[in-house]
Amino acid sequence: MTVTRSACGPSTTSRRCYGIGLAVTRELLGQDWKVTGVSRSVSPVDHPDYRHIQKKVQDPDYQDTLRKIVRDDNEMDLCLYCVGIGELLDPQNMEPEVEVVEVNLLGMVKTAAELIPSMVRRKTGHFIGLSSLADEMHSPEAPSYHASKAGFSSYLESLALALKPTGVSVTNIRFGFVDTKMAKGDVKPFMMSVEKAVGHVLKCIKKKPVRYTAPAVVIPLVRFRSWWLKRKT
Repeated sequence: MTVTRSACGPSTTSRRCYGIGLAVTRELLGQDWKVTGVSRSVSPVDHPDYRHIQKKVQDPDYQDTLRKIVRDDNEMDLCLYCVGIGELLDPQNMEPEVEVVEVNLLGMVKTAAELIPSMVRRKTGHFIGLSSLADEMHSPEAPSYHASKAGFSSYLESLALALKPTGVSVTNIRFGFVDTKMAKGDVKPFMMSVEKAVGHVLKCIKKKPVRYTAPAVVIPLVRFRSWWLKRKT
């Protein structure tokens, strides 16, 4: 999802009928932001300050779509990328592995490449990406998801260092389990509601940290699991 004061965002749909992107969009519209959403599905949002573009990040003309958004609104304040998919590994059919990396990592880099230069030219703007605590873990169940999130976090936090002198902020948000369709697995410790996740996103929009992790209590569990898996290999 991309969100701006005058434009942009892919939103997602969850098993609770809404995901983080859609929920953040509604909150920002309630705060008098103008928002453009970009997602693979039709948006349920009906608001005079909202426009929607149906597009997948894997589409060949995805970057062309973003260029048009930048041309239409050259005063973009904020971009929120919260597109993500995850699949369990099937060694006999690894095509989904490619799609996971394309959506989770490459899609974010494409989005940043199209939107950030206009922010740099104006010396203001904020790019936020929703990563995951999975970025610290190795996983035999979903290697593509964990690898894509590791690359996602590394890229965004390195980009934040590079852009610091320009006046443009970059924030990498790392969540644990959030109650959407992305929350897979038999055990989901410290599951966070969509509403709580949105609260964290809004806090990051205001404070602009380079890295933000929630819930913090899960960090030791993630590191222990990562250590345990390395011991077993």
